[in-house]
Amino acid sequence: MRERERSLWTDLRELAEVGRIRRRNTVRYRLAHWPIWIWVFFIAPGPLTFQLFDSGFNGRLVAWLLIVLAATGIAGLLGKLPGVEPEPYILRFTEDRPNPLYRRISYTFAWSGAVVFALLNLSGLIWAIATGEWRLKQIYDTAYFPLAGAMWLLGALGLLPRVGPSTKNEGHERRFFYGAVWAACVAQPLLLVLWKMLPYARWADAVKLTFFAGTLAAMAELARRGKLLRTRPVRAGELAVSD
Repeated sequence: MRERERSLWTDLRELAEVGRIRRRNTVRYRLAHWPIWIWVFFIAPGPLTFQLFDSGFNGRLVAWLLIVLAATGIAGLLGKLPGVEPEPYILRFTEDRPNPLYRRISYTFAWSGAVVFALLNLSGLIWAIATGEWRLKQIYDTAYFPLAGAMWLLGALGLLPRVGPSTKNEGHERRFFYGAVWAACVAQPLLLVLWKMLPYARWADAVKLTFFAGTLAAMAELARRGKLLRTRPVRAGELAVSD
């Protein structure tokens, strides 16, 4: 009897979810996602991005931003950016559907932005504490493209979450992706604030490293527990809209 009641409640819940599900993306929703991808592709040339935070905009940065605006704008109008499509691509988690090329490319660059900048900033802080010298610009110039290239290669091979040839693992891969995004989007601005506020001294660099690494770890733990937006556990076949 209890099994039948549980089954009935499950059926009713899924019917309710079907009623709430979004079949079309509103213009506001699509426009809200566009700046995300502008930023993802704008920061792709890491050494150029380092110049932005170090000394502000210059002619090359403005030219690159205009190129990114035009390219992502055209892709968005054609519905070829995640979240900017006229209608959601994924309606049910674990559904085995082909993962479009535009999603695989977009999420590959998003993974690169979330992971590579964090690794390089951690490396710069550790170097500064160990040697008493800041060499972050040199680290970016030397190591950014090898690391980013490795991430892009992993994406091309379909070995990153949300970048595989199928969407069947979307239910749990989205948790890894959004966990990484949450960690980067909280820890990196915090580090920037500390970088601007604190002096160039070993004790200050130790403070920066402690807060930066601690924030990354804390956000990862919150994501693991499903406490952050879009990181909750998803049951097999759950109806939902995923971007």
